[in-house]
Amino acid sequence: MQGELQRIVDAVAARVGRPALIEDRRQRVVVYSDHDGPMDEVRRMSILRRQTTPEVIAWFRAMGVLTARDPIRTPADAELDLLPRVCVPIWHEELLLGFVWFIDADGSMSDADIAAATGAFADLALALYRENLLGELASQRETEATRTLLVESREAREHAARALLEEGRVVGPGPATALVAQLVPAAGQQPDEVARIALEQALVTTRRWLGVRESLHLVWHDHGVLLICGTRVAGRPTPETAARYLHEALSSATRGLASVDRTVTGIGQPHPHLSRAVRSYQEAVQATRIGVQLPALGPVVAWANLGIYRVLSQLDSQHLDIAGVHPGLERLLGDDSYQVLLETLEAYLDLAGNAHATAEKLRLHRTTLYYRLQRVEQLAETDLKDGNERLCLHLAIKLGRLTGRV
Repeated sequence: MQGELQRIVDAVAARVGRPALIEDRRQRVVVYSDHDGPMDEVRRMSILRRQTTPEVIAWFRAMGVLTARDPIRTPADAELDLLPRVCVPIWHEELLLGFVWFIDADGSMSDADIAAATGAFADLALALYRENLLGELASQRETEATRTLLVESREAREHAARALLEEGRVVGPGPATALVAQLVPAAGQQPDEVARIALEQALVTTRRWLGVRESLHLVWHDHGVLLICGTRVAGRPTPETAARYLHEALSSATRGLASVDRTVTGIGQPHPHLSRAVRSYQEAVQATRIGVQLPALGPVVAWANLGIYRVLSQLDSQHLDIAGVHPGLERLLGDDSYQVLLETLEAYLDLAGNAHATAEKLRLHRTTLYYRLQRVEQLAETDLKDGNERLCLHLAIKLGRLTGRV
């Protein structure tokens, strides 16, 4: 199929005497001719990466390429480093199959040139139709099976895992580890189409890096899932390494997008069989939610490393009053200097009541530390020498952090 498409694109380029590039309907590069004319950064990077950036995709869609039935001319855009183009959409009845693109830097491509190029488009439409049909059927089966692995009953999950194995979509039945990439919207915003395109591109890029048969991916409304499948072998990236790669790919793809403030990637624990990947997915979702709420944990958050937050995140924390865990915390929060006192108390409790280590961590004189702790005891009406009091205060602080009340 690729050889047939290459023959067609070379024939089209020869007819009009200028380079041509073919994309599928999702604007992923399928094939291109030799390029010996003007080239902008968009064309160069799309050839290197086999895909266009989310910003460029959104820009072309705003130009109407998804609905155009006839060739359209798109203007230059200096900010995107984009030269003028002629876009010829390829349709089969009511199905958009893809696009043929010509750079027209000097505006010299005439309607006659375009008409000459379209003479080869009957064969192109047929070839793209076959490729789209086969690719879409395989992609839809994989997507549905992956969705089943994450949301359906145990019996349905086991059936989906068997189907993926029998079709050769994954290398083995287990273990499976889930990564969840979350888009954190900017204030007053929701992730837009450009952000969702960036999310899918980051997932696909990471999957290619890992190996397409060693992973599966799925895109929900505001987060994406990457399932790492199969037994680990020497030299294969760990889930933690894959999570960092995914985070970097997504951060790069969303950099400069007004709708996205930051991204967080959560890592679930490995589970022994693909049919049990839902457990790892649930853990990764929880890890991501905690990472969104607590930026200090960093952009990559592993469920296994969350300690007490693993317990607190599974409680009905939105209806659990921190005063019910320790009433003294609310009295402490009512003081004008509560931020300094809370930081000191949390560090002291995190370090198991070790005053020396706390003073070193906060760079405080020991006398200052003791004064602050004494002030905490007065305001919270507590005794920090009492282990039960320390435990309740510690839990109340962590719950407050998790729910945004502290």
